[in-house]
Amino acid sequence: MENEVKQILNSFDPAARRQALQAVRLQNCAFNMHCHSFYSYNGYGYSPSMLAAIAKERNWRGVMLVDFDVLDAVDEFLAAAKFLGVPAAAGMETRVFVPEFADKEINSPGEPGIAYHLGCGFTASAVPESQKAFAASLKERAANRTRTLVEKVNTLLTETAIDFDAVAKKFTPAGNVTERHVCCAYRVAAEEKFSGKELAAYWQEKIGAFEADAVKMEALIRAKTMKSGGVGYVKADPESFPTLEEMNNFIKSCGATPTLAWLNGLSAGENDVEALLDLHQKYGAGAVTLIPDRNWRAADPEKSAKLVAELDRFVAACVARNLPLLAGTEMNAPGQLLNDDYTIPQLVKHLDAFCAGVDAFVK
Repeated sequence: MENEVKQILNSFDPAARRQALQAVRLQNCAFNMHCHSFYSYNGYGYSPSMLAAIAKERNWRGVMLVDFDVLDAVDEFLAAAKFLGVPAAAGMETRVFVPEFADKEINSPGEPGIAYHLGCGFTASAVPESQKAFAASLKERAANRTRTLVEKVNTLLTETAIDFDAVAKKFTPAGNVTERHVCCAYRVAAEEKFSGKELAAYWQEKIGAFEADAVKMEALIRAKTMKSGGVGYVKADPESFPTLEEMNNFIKSCGATPTLAWLNGLSAGENDVEALLDLHQKYGAGAVTLIPDRNWRAADPEKSAKLVAELDRFVAACVARNLPLLAGTEMNAPGQLLNDDYTIPQLVKHLDAFCAGVDAFVK
């Protein structure tokens, strides 16, 4: 506790003392309930053990590991958290097909019927015997999608084409390759082949843009080659994803909680909050996850106000249904926060609800 705060707590002014208590409360309410490790992709290269160490160093109220499509990191993470005395939980994120919203965009931009989705509260990397084939299929489907993407992008970036299997060995500890790993691999391949003006000219020719900053360059590669309009873009095929019901059955069979992932409330699939929550609870959802920082921070003040209004509306609806809210930053891109700032007015009003969500899951 800072000396200035201590002095105010001993002030004769009751109002000043109440304000100081709020400052003390905020100092002890840091957490991050959505952290990817390098078993999927972490923007800082953090391992599961490093995430636990960060939580210990920052005295977080709780931390939750969330990797894409795999549970590979769960055992290490929970053991590290227990060793360090850190309240922790573990989850997994994937994408699912939601038949009821087949014609509506939900939380995966430009992909009607496809939704990012989580299971939270896994206690081990191993899954029940009855679920081993399904778990393997999740990893295989994800790998096939990324492998196809690489094959397509290689037709454009012929001089710096990459090998999927080589990327899996070099950039990941267990072969779970994501788009962000691929972007990094293309950037590195180009830098190894070209330098200076030649490097800039190469990217200008191939994608019409160049950034000297590595993070910005990888974002450009992703936007120009892998997203809609890019040579590597593959329109989402519902057949390549499990259905929401299938995924939730897997999650529940592993003793975890199906968890709705909410983006911002602006899409056709998310705009009717009650219908969205009704559908997910019908299939067993017992919690929701959200990324607060992107739900208030926007360059346009009108857009920011709209995001905050949607956040307020969504949180209120979840609280009314007693659905735990798991808030975090993801950390799956460079520059994302290690934990949210709950001193700002847009978020502090939801702190009690978010803290309750932490307490409902960590052990």
